[in-house]
Amino acid sequence: MRMLSRRAFLGTAATPALLRGQPRRPNVLMLAVDDWNDWTGALGGHPQVKTPNIDRLARRGVLFTDAHTAAPICNPSRTAVMTGRRPSTSGVYGNDQPWRLAMPAAVSLPQHFRNNGYRAVGAGKLFHHGRGYNDPKSWDDYFFWNPQGRAKGWFDNYSFPPDPEPKRPVTPMPSVSWRNFDWSPVPVRDEDMPDYKVASWAAGLLRQKHSGPLFIGAGMFRPHIPWFVPKKYFDMYPLESIVLPVVKEDDLADVPPEAWPVALNEESRHDLMVATGNWKKAVQAYLACISFSDAMLGRILEALEESPQRDETVVCLWSDHGYHLGEKWHWHKQSLWQRSTHVPFLISAPGVTRPDTRCDRTVSLIDVYPTLADLAGLPSPAGVDGAALRPLLADPKREWNRPAVSTYLRGNHSVRSERWAYIRYSGGGEELYDRRQDPNEWINLAGREEFAGVKREMAASLPGAGAPDAPQAPAYQFDPATHQWSKKAG
Repeated sequence: MRMLSRRAFLGTAATPALLRGQPRRPNVLMLAVDDWNDWTGALGGHPQVKTPNIDRLARRGVLFTDAHTAAPICNPSRTAVMTGRRPSTSGVYGNDQPWRLAMPAAVSLPQHFRNNGYRAVGAGKLFHHGRGYNDPKSWDDYFFWNPQGRAKGWFDNYSFPPDPEPKRPVTPMPSVSWRNFDWSPVPVRDEDMPDYKVASWAAGLLRQKHSGPLFIGAGMFRPHIPWFVPKKYFDMYPLESIVLPVVKEDDLADVPPEAWPVALNEESRHDLMVATGNWKKAVQAYLACISFSDAMLGRILEALEESPQRDETVVCLWSDHGYHLGEKWHWHKQSLWQRSTHVPFLISAPGVTRPDTRCDRTVSLIDVYPTLADLAGLPSPAGVDGAALRPLLADPKREWNRPAVSTYLRGNHSVRSERWAYIRYSGGGEELYDRRQDPNEWINLAGREEFAGVKREMAASLPGAGAPDAPQAPAYQFDPATHQWSKKAG
């Protein structure tokens, strides 16, 4: 552990109220989870879900009940969180667009902390996974879990030796790789799971005393597919008693043509999930993975409680996007509807937040970067699209008039306020939902003349045409020795 001078220790930024009377800046613990929608006890997204640890964390600070992702797909969402730039600003719209190719000079969230006297360390899935997506400029150290001896920089959450056999019929969906959408209890211990290794690493750091301020990022992979976790988590949700999401039979009757291919994804058609008897099984597996992830978070939170810096640590938890399990006849993420955009998001900041507080204002994960920088007393990051949420952390009921904008691929956006959800596709198709009267987004009001003014008001927050698509990975090659991308010949 490197030693820092007092000047480096305190930096040049004004000491925030959070730190008055304290000799040091706070540590920051950022916890990320993957594909986790609002199925937590604290958010009430599913009546059976068991999440005692994330619920306990919510009671520690401010739970944002109406938080939304900047993009309902992994790489664009994580790029937005970690750079503070929306897809429409960066051009990163898909999973095959490494963010450093698009923004070679950008200063990431952990890099900003490093530049201001923090030691930044991380583990698990924070940036998008895969070679060339994580960023050596962002970290002083990074923990990778390599269960099969693969090159440093990659950990495999998709399979466990020996791989379980697929538990659902593949024949109705022959074009689908079952590895990308499968579920099963696996005959391993918690200790054998990659997320357990990440949690152990983070817990070990928290239990140590550190000489200087520390930024810790820990990313949990579950409940990302495939839904493989130890059997005891499946046993928490007996199959016969599973409560299914409510799905409206004609839910797609009033959506524009651009929405149909989004909903009826061939990789997981809802009608075939029902016809093959797999709906309850898939919901059970998703719930099991949520409870497994919650247990891993609990191990980190237990270490935090035992940490000598417990009362000097800002904690932030977010999920990269939500998830459909049949709602609007859709599975997975990659839609602009509520199920894909709504995420768990909470912050605990000693001296700023009050325990067991809920904020119902509409916020965006694009605000994570400037908020954490503000809470640590760092200079405001340059070039970010978000805003620091300190006003809401101090007073969760205060007025907040920044709609949450989500983007899926170029030119397709949703805009959410506390009252309305407005979607516009690149081809001009529109959806408008009254969130108070229609939380399931079943009645599209976009075609009704009496709501033309509402549409105009919501459309004022659309980002416009947006940046062109960023370079795509297949056209480039990544050198793991130098961490550099170069264009392939020809």
